[in-house]
Amino acid sequence: MAIRFPRIIHAKHILRRSNSFLKQAASTSLDVPKGYFAVYVGESEKKRFVIPVSFLNQPSFQQLLNKAEEEFGFDHPMGGLTIPCSEDIFIDLTSHLDELIHKI
Repeated sequence: MAIRFPRIIHAKHILRRSNSFLKQAASTSLDVPKGYFAVYVGESEKKRFVIPVSFLNQPSFQQLLNKAEEEFGFDHPMGGLTIPCSEDIFIDLTSHLDELIHKI
């Protein structure tokens, strides 16, 4: 089993660089449990999801982070991390990641 530190470091770099994400995380940290973070997902209307930080290790989630970086840079319109995909796709992906993580 290979450890992929560069991808994890890149994902953490994306999150750290987003000043607006840090401000949002600080203001809503009371409603986000330890080990989780909030993201906004949707094409027109954004919905807030609280997901485990363990998803940051997953290549498919890292692709979403890269897409978010390409589309929004580090200026996210919702004040927190915005993922540019449909809600249905995001729910399918996170359900799959949740199953994958809990099988280990």
